[in-house]
Amino acid sequence: MRFVTTTVLALGLGLAAAFPATAEKLPLNAISSYLNSLKTAQGDFTQINDDGSISTGTIYIKRPGKVRFEYNAPDTGIVIAGSNTVVIYDKKSNQPAETYPLSKTPLSIILAANVNLGQAKMVTGHSYDGTSTTVRAQDPEHPEYGNIELKFTENPVELRQWVINDGNGSQTTVILGDLKKGGQLANSIFDTSGNAPGINR
Repeated sequence: MRFVTTTVLALGLGLAAAFPATAEKLPLNAISSYLNSLKTAQGDFTQINDDGSISTGTIYIKRPGKVRFEYNAPDTGIVIAGSNTVVIYDKKSNQPAETYPLSKTPLSIILAANVNLGQAKMVTGHSYDGTSTTVRAQDPEHPEYGNIELKFTENPVELRQWVINDGNGSQTTVILGDLKKGGQLANSIFDTSGNAPGINR
């Protein structure tokens, strides 16, 4: 179903922090430090699916290893990453939830306990177009899992969008709204056993 096939690609995160303005691309070590500084965040997102359709929703992040996407109608689905697993719940389907190892999605790169974009063969692209820095990263041990392109603006540094390119050639873009960083997020909302709030078993 469209919800399942598109939302499995849309796994990423957004965050903002204050860094000095620069006239060139942000260094990888600064971006790694910035990602590692994130503890919790939540906000809105807009997703452009590979077929051109558009989805919207709310994202909740709790690093390391946890993220939750709640999709608005007409999709009304939920994607949860936690306990090293990604689970996709499609409320319109009578089929069981789809599950995937977190390690097989580019999401694992930026949800890792220690993000290190300087790792050999992880970053395959690092560019600056005059207004934003784009970093393309992959699992260096498994490039066949696809890659994630992260686009940052600066002053202050903020992740504006990401693009997931999966191993089958499909592409999904997620554009981030303003994210609220910090605050408490209960571990229960990232429960992948089927008991998370909002999941109809």
